Order: sequence, then C-alpha cells, then structure tokens
Amino acid sequence: MVTTTAAAPATRGRSRHGRLGRGLRIGGSIAATLVFLFPVLWMISTSLKLPRDIFASPPRWLSTVTWENYTSYFTQADIGPRMVNTIIVALGSGLLSIVAGAMAGYALARLPIRGSGLIGGLILASRGVPPIALAVPMFLVARRFNLTDQHITLILAYCTFLIPYVMWLMRSFFMALPKELEESAMLDGASRLGAFFRIIVPCTLPGLISTLIFSIILAWEELLFALVLTNRNAATIPVAIAGMAADTEQGAMWGPLTAVGTLTVIPVVVFALFVQKWLIKGLAEGATKG
Repeated sequence: MVTTTAAAPATRGRSRHGRLGRGLRIGGSIAATLVFLFPVLWMISTSLKLPRDIFASPPRWLSTVTWENYTSYFTQADIGPRMVNTIIVALGSGLLSIVAGAMAGYALARLPIRGSGLIGGLILASRGVPPIALAVPMFLVARRFNLTDQHITLILAYCTFLIPYVMWLMRSFFMALPKELEESAMLDGASRLGAFFRIIVPCTLPGLISTLIFSIILAWEELLFALVLTNRNAATIPVAIAGMAADTEQGAMWGPLTAVGTLTVIPVVVFALFVQKWLIKGLAEGATKG
C-alpha cells in the first residue's frame, strides 16, 4: 500500500512534466512558424496598401485595402505571359532533370562502374561552380546558334544545376533497394532498362515525386540564367521582379513589387499543398531507408 501511494505522486509528476514539455514544443513550433511567416504576411499586407500607408510611421498592417497594386501593373509588366513562361520552364526543366538524373543515379548505384562514388561526387561538386561562371559562356553559345530568348535554352540551362541534385538524391534511393528486385525481373526475361522502368521506378515513385517537387521549386525561383539568356519572349517572373525593383527614378515601386511577389508565391504554395502527401512520403522513406 505504501508503494502504491508513493508511486502515485511520481506518476502525476511525470504526467505534468510530459504536458509541460508538449506545451513548450507546441509553443516553440508556433513561434518559429510566425517568425518565418512574418515576411510573407508583411509582403501580402504591403501589396494591399496605398502608397502613403507603405511608408507610414509607425507601420500599419492594413488601414485602407486597395487592389490597385495588382491591377495597375499586371498588364504593364506582362505578368500573365511571364507567369506562363515560368510554368513552362519550371515544369520542362524539372521533368527533363528527373528523367536524366534518375537514370544517371541508377547507373551509379547499380552498374559495375569503377569509381562510381567518385564520379557521383565530382558531378555533385559541379554545383559548387558559381552560376555566373556558366551564364556568360551559355549566352555566347545560345547567341551563336540563335537560341537566345527561347524556352528550350532556359530549360537546358536549368538542367545543368538540377541534374546533379536529382542524380545524387535518387542514387541514395536506388542503393536502398535490394538488388534481387532487378535480378528476379531479368531472370524472367526483362532487360536492365525494362527492370528499371517496371520494377525500380514504381518502388521509388515517392522519392521521384519529392525530388521533382524540389527541382520545380528551384527552377521557379532562379534569376541569373533567366536574366542573362532571355529578353522578353521567354522572360520569367523573377526577371519581372528584378526589373520592377529599379523601374523608376524614384526607386522601387514597393506596392506593385510586393503584389507580383505575392502572385509568385501563391502557385508554389498551392502546388506544395497539392502534392504534400507525396512530398512527406518521399522524405520519410528517404530518411528511413538512408
């Protein structure tokens, strides 16, 4: 009886500590979320303000809501066509990179290539090259073949930094799978390529989709290559934002600038919410298998 009585306060103490720790974790998570979301919320708030309210002191969240920043500059800066260009380039470079990078990662993970780890490391190290060192040669080559301001040029340029990223990530997914999967398929008459598409790709589909998502997001926000290789026909949203930042002699037009920034963020957020199941599944499988 004494033992039971003594154990009860200890149990209640652990329960209180558990609730306290859980509350602290939840509170910390909420605080961290607000800190990271604050710039986004401030951008959205600024996009709905009148010019006099943007520089008001003390700052105001919203006093008079206006949609003028969205309507006035949307047609002037060709935001619609540039948004279409961004979608085309991001999807095209993401899909092309996932095909080439996945096959390269599979080759390094499965084929008997001497020094495959070193080769993969050197390919990944190419991402350490400053983009400006590649942008000028790419522009000269594109101009030589009359391919400047074309979607295909920008897609191929983006693949130069996306394929190493895809290859290295997918190599880890492929190495986590047992070799018996392909061997049994090839014993049944499938070729190496057939076993890859029929067996390996379905098994690593969450990893492929999560890698594709990250590739599209990286291509969506890229500025340097788009700024150097395009002029108007294939210019993307980041180019439009860069132009708006110094579009007038008075300086940046913060109202339209934040409006375009908000329109740029919305598709990425919607896309991430739409595919979050695949994204979380791919990350979770990568963490447990790796």
